[in-house]
Amino acid sequence: MADIVDIETRSRMMAKIRSKNTSPELLIRKALHARGFRFRVHVKNLPGTPDLVLPKYNAAIFIHGCFWHGHDCRYFKAPRTRPEFWTEKIGKNNERDKRQLAAIQALNWRVLVIWECAVRHMNKDKTSLLIDETISWLLQGPKLLEIDEAYLKNLHAKLETL
Repeated sequence: MADIVDIETRSRMMAKIRSKNTSPELLIRKALHARGFRFRVHVKNLPGTPDLVLPKYNAAIFIHGCFWHGHDCRYFKAPRTRPEFWTEKIGKNNERDKRQLAAIQALNWRVLVIWECAVRHMNKDKTSLLIDETISWLLQGPKLLEIDEAYLKNLHAKLETL
């Protein structure tokens, strides 16, 4: 299927997509701040420029978009136009993510990756679950944790059985 807009329009549209202060990022920031957590945003002197850094907890949080980071979820669909370009682009993003994750962990930072699919279309209860899990990780979590839609669904199912 061909693109519905011309190349220049598509280029202009893609250029407007933000890499900082995205909706998922703002949601997480507001919720953590409301619960009393203080953090720095987009710390450039750490590998990968984490979206949130909480020095008190030696923690860095990355909020990844499912499309740009090639997440294996329902929100990632490889474009059919210029497939070679997109395969290479997303592949390079994945390689860079792995390098930056290893580099920040080598500096003894704990890392949380929150995927966009964990944040999208959430009602108040599920957003609370995401924030509760994030706070739990901040207080006593492992060196690395990834939270995505499937992780939250499993967590919600476990809580329902209790």
